[in-house]
Amino acid sequence: MIDEKIINVKKVLEITNGKLVYGEDSITCVTFSKDSRIVGPGDVYLGIKGENFNGSAFYLDALEKGASVCILQDVKPDLDKVKKFNKVAIIVVDDVVKALQQIATYKRSLYSIPVVAITGSVGKTSTKDITASVLGRKYKVLKTQGNLNNQIGLPLTILKLEDHEALVVEMGMGNLGEISNLTKIAKPNVVVITNIGTSHIGNLGSRQNILKAKLEILEGLQKDGVCIINNDNDLLNEWNRKNTNYKVITYGIDEKSDYNAINIKLDENSSEYDVEIDKKKYHIDIAVGGRHFIYNSLCAICIGKIFSIPIEEIKEGIEKFELTKSRMEVHKKDDITIVNDCYNASYDSMKAAIEYLGAQKNCRKIAVLGDMLELGVYSKELHEKVAPCIIENKIDELITVGEQAENIAKVAINLGMEKKNVNAYMSNSDAINKIKSIMKDNDVILIKASNGMNFKQIVEAIL
Repeated sequence: MIDEKIINVKKVLEITNGKLVYGEDSITCVTFSKDSRIVGPGDVYLGIKGENFNGSAFYLDALEKGASVCILQDVKPDLDKVKKFNKVAIIVVDDVVKALQQIATYKRSLYSIPVVAITGSVGKTSTKDITASVLGRKYKVLKTQGNLNNQIGLPLTILKLEDHEALVVEMGMGNLGEISNLTKIAKPNVVVITNIGTSHIGNLGSRQNILKAKLEILEGLQKDGVCIINNDNDLLNEWNRKNTNYKVITYGIDEKSDYNAINIKLDENSSEYDVEIDKKKYHIDIAVGGRHFIYNSLCAICIGKIFSIPIEEIKEGIEKFELTKSRMEVHKKDDITIVNDCYNASYDSMKAAIEYLGAQKNCRKIAVLGDMLELGVYSKELHEKVAPCIIENKIDELITVGEQAENIAKVAINLGMEKKNVNAYMSNSDAINKIKSIMKDNDVILIKASNGMNFKQIVEAIL
């Protein structure tokens, strides 16, 4: 830890306008945790208040596990019980989440390092993973872990900064104003918008409003910063043609862009293409199949060039990147391949996953698809829209789970898929039983749904 970057209780009180109700203001604040069950010795415990609980009520549990500082709201700490703990501090604030964001904003201000912020309807996480791998050829990189891309997760990521030389963060949202807040905390030098699809359309009402929400990322872009966009996306392409305020770098396959993939070859376990950089043609290999990974790697090339990373090192970063778990995670069980992509789902990511399954060769292709959530009045329409993807990619067996996913099954049958190869269920357990009864050597099984469908249960049951 670099001394000048250490935050203590006194600084936290100054930043948050909190009240020290117990303890000393000299205690250092290094590691922050929002879960009293896993808080560790010396941690700062954040008693976050949710809709149905108040984490602040568990401050004694956190102290028992060794927390040195507790930041709380809407509780009156029992100081008589607190006194038995040595060298601890209790801070009370109006809003713990706001306090967390304020501390993270201050922490970010202590670092003059490259910061890349990535948003988009799909592809955020894999683009983040490839980008971090590319930047890792030159810098010690901190990146968003797992799904820590929201109002709590992003500040927690920033608070992990120590001797890092670059930061790559992912920004998710469910409504207008959320990315605006996140980008002002992160203050990125480079922002990326991967695409504008239909995720959260139930909340936002239209793709135009989704575009508006994603463009909020520009509000925190630093002076002389760069915006990178997928030029093949219709709404981003249209926005850029009207753009006069920002330096934009584009990448794409179909539309003429600053960086274009040509001579594309897609295989079941790999993707490759050529790209022209500085008037020279380079061959790019990706150890994952799927057209969407070409877009993600093109974006990483853009970022690598911005930070003057040699092309051979950029290529190495692309070749060696590791995907976040539950994002197109491939498992082998004997001679059966299981593709776990059940962290989240929208029409766009569902289509990409089915296309990946369709590219598999010399195998039986089984798609296990669950409800896509948060689609509002567009839910039935977008689920039905998945069915043509099933037909076009010649999927052999379709298993759906959920009321909305049943629409995929119905339309697939209407489009000509044999009824005997289509099964619709309302429970994971029924789907598990069906999968186990039909799975055999040389199958490739795609497991895909929104996180709320708990398809992790299906993956674990069939592995």
